[in-house]
Amino acid sequence: MCGKAFTHRCSLKSHLLNHTNEKPYICEICSKAFRVRVNLKHHLLTHTSEKPYTCKFCNKAFAQNGNLKTHLLIHSKEKTHVCEICNKTFSQKRLLKSHLLFHSKEKRHVCEICHKAFTQKGGLKSHLLTHTKEKPYVCEICSKSFTLSVNLKHHLLTHSKEKPYVCEICNKAFTQKGNLKTHLLIHTKEKPHACEVCNKTFTQKGNLKSHLLTHSKEKPYICEICNRAFTQKGSLKSHLLSHSKEKPYACQICSKAFTQRGSLKNHLLTHSKVKPHVCEMCGKAFTQKGQLKSHLLTHTKEKPHICEICNKAFAHSVNLKSHLLTHSKEKPYICEICSRAFTQKCNLKSHLLIHSKEKPHVCVFCNKAFTQKGNLKSHLLTHSKEKPFVCEICHKAFTQSSTLKYHVLTHTNEKPYVCEVCNKAFPQRGSLKNHLLSHSKEKPYVCEMCGKAFTQKGNLKSHLLIHSKEKPHICEICKKAFSFVSNLKTHLLTHSKEKPYACEICNKAFTQKGGLKNHLLSHSKEKPYACEMCDKAFALKGNLKSHLLTHSKEKPHVCETCNRAFAFISNLKTHLLIHSKEKPYACEICNKAFTQSGSLKNHLLTHSKEKPHVCEMCGKTFTLKGNLKSHLLTHSKEKPYVCEICNKTFSQNGNLKKHLLSH
Repeated sequence: MCGKAFTHRCSLKSHLLNHTNEKPYICEICSKAFRVRVNLKHHLLTHTSEKPYTCKFCNKAFAQNGNLKTHLLIHSKEKTHVCEICNKTFSQKRLLKSHLLFHSKEKRHVCEICHKAFTQKGGLKSHLLTHTKEKPYVCEICSKSFTLSVNLKHHLLTHSKEKPYVCEICNKAFTQKGNLKTHLLIHTKEKPHACEVCNKTFTQKGNLKSHLLTHSKEKPYICEICNRAFTQKGSLKSHLLSHSKEKPYACQICSKAFTQRGSLKNHLLTHSKVKPHVCEMCGKAFTQKGQLKSHLLTHTKEKPHICEICNKAFAHSVNLKSHLLTHSKEKPYICEICSRAFTQKCNLKSHLLIHSKEKPHVCVFCNKAFTQKGNLKSHLLTHSKEKPFVCEICHKAFTQSSTLKYHVLTHTNEKPYVCEVCNKAFPQRGSLKNHLLSHSKEKPYVCEMCGKAFTQKGNLKSHLLIHSKEKPHICEICKKAFSFVSNLKTHLLTHSKEKPYACEICNKAFTQKGGLKNHLLSHSKEKPYACEMCDKAFALKGNLKSHLLTHSKEKPHVCETCNRAFAFISNLKTHLLIHSKEKPYACEICNKAFTQSGSLKNHLLTHSKEKPHVCEMCGKTFTLKGNLKSHLLTHSKEKPYVCEICNKTFSQNGNLKKHLLSH
C-alpha cells in the first residue's frame, strides 16, 4: 500500500491497521478503541490512576515505563538525537522526527472540516477540539475547563503559584518552559523570526504571525455582539470584556479593577514608581516598554503611519486611527448626560469629569486642581519656567508641544481650518470653533453676577476678574498689577520699549499685533462697522461700540470720589489721575508731565514743530487731528453744538462751553 518496510511481521500487522482504520481492542470502561493491545493496557491505568513506574531522582510517578525512560533524560540532560540540517539536539527520537517536518514543511495531517494542515497528528487532534468546542480537562479548584491537558497543567501552576523555570541570568521565574525560552531571547537580543514583506524581526513566531496580518489587513476574529473584527484572538477576548463590563483583575492597593492582567501589571508600576525602561539618548524613564518605544520616535522624528486620504504622517498607529475619524466625521463615543459625541474614548472620559466636577490632579506648589493629568503636567512647567519645546526657525521656546505646533503655523502662514459660512481661515481648530459662534450669535457662557453672556469660556473667566477686582499678575519692575497675563506681557514692552510689529507701508512700529492690525485699516481706509442710527462708519468694532454710547447717552463708569460719570472706562481712568494728581508721562526734552500718553504725544509735536494733518480745502496744517476736524467745520459752516438754554449754535464744543458761562 505505501511501500514501508519492517523488520518484524507483527510490526507490519500493526501498521496495516493504520490503512484499514481498524481498532480491535476496546476499553470495557469507556469504550475507547485501540489498534494495539499494549495501548489498551496503558490506557486502563488511567482509570485505576495507578502509576507503577517511579523516578529515583525526583519521585515523580508514571503509568508507562516508556514515559519514565523519557523523563530520566531530563535529569541526565542527554540529547543524543541531532538534526543534520540545523544541529539542534533532542532527548527523544520522536521529537527529532517531529522537528524534521518543520524543515520539510510537510503537513500530512489535514482537518476534514476546514482543511487546515498540521505537521503532527497531535496538532490536528488539538485543532479538532476548536470545532467541537469540547473542553474535557477541568480544573478541580476553580472548575475552569481546557481543550488540552497541557493547558490544564499550566493553569494549575497559577493556583500553586509555583514557577519552576528560573532564568540563570536575572533569576526571573516562569510557570512554563516556553516562557523562559522566550525570555532568554531578551538577554541575547536574538530575533530569529523575520517578516518577508518588511524585514521586521521578532523574538517569537506568534508575534510574527500577528504582524503578517497587518500586511494582509486580514481580521479573522469577529465579535458576535457588535461585529467588530480583530487581527488577534487575544484582542477579541479583551474586547468582549467591554461588553460584559467584567474587570477580573483588581489592584490590591487601591482596589482599581482592570479587564486585562497586563493593564493591572502596568498600573502597579504607578504605586511602586519604578520606571525600568530608560531612553539611552536623553535619560528619560518610563514605566512601560511601549511608552519608551513611542518616545524614541520623538528623537528619530520617524512617522511611519500615513493617512491614505490626505497623506498626513503620524508617529503612532493610534494617532492615525484617531485622525481617520476626522475624515469620516464619525463620533462613536457619546456622553449619556448631555449627548455630546467624541471621536475618542479618552476624550469622553475627560469630558465626564466636567459633569462630575471632579479634579483629581492637584499641583503640589499652589494646590490648583485639574481634571486631566496632562493639564497638571503642563501647569507644573509654569512653576519650573522650563520651556523644552523650541522653534527651529526663530528659536522661540514654549512649555507645551501643542503651542509650538501652532506657533510654527505663523511661519508657514498655513491656515488649514476654513469657515464654511464666510471662508475665513484659521491656523487652529479651536479658533474656527470660536469663530462659528459669531455666525450663530450663540453665547453659552453667562456671568452669574451681571448676566453678561460670552461666546467663549475664557472670556467669561476674564470677565469675572472685573467683579472680583483680582489682579494676580504683577510687573517686577514697577509693581503694577494686571488681571490678565497678556496685559502684563504687553505692559513689559513699555519698559523694554520694544515694538516688534512694524507696518510694511509706513514703517510705524507697535508693541502689539492688534495695534498693527488696527493701524493697517488707516491705510486701506476701510470702515466695515457702520452705526445703524447715524450711518457713521468705523474701522474698529470697539470704536463703533463706544460711539453707540453717544446715542444712548449711557455713562456706566462712575468716579467713586466725585460721582462724575463717563461713557468709557478709559475716560474714567484718565479722570482718576486728576484726583491723584499723578502724571506718569513726562517729556524727555522739557520735563513737562502729562496724565495721558496721548497728551505727551501731542506735546512732542510742539518741539518738532511737525504738523502732519493738512486741510484739503485751504492747505492749512495742524499738529493735532482734532484741530483739523474743528477747522473743517469753518469750511462747511456746520455748527453741531447747540446751547440747550438759548438754542445758539457753535462749530466747536469749547466755544459752547465758554458760552454756557454767560448764562
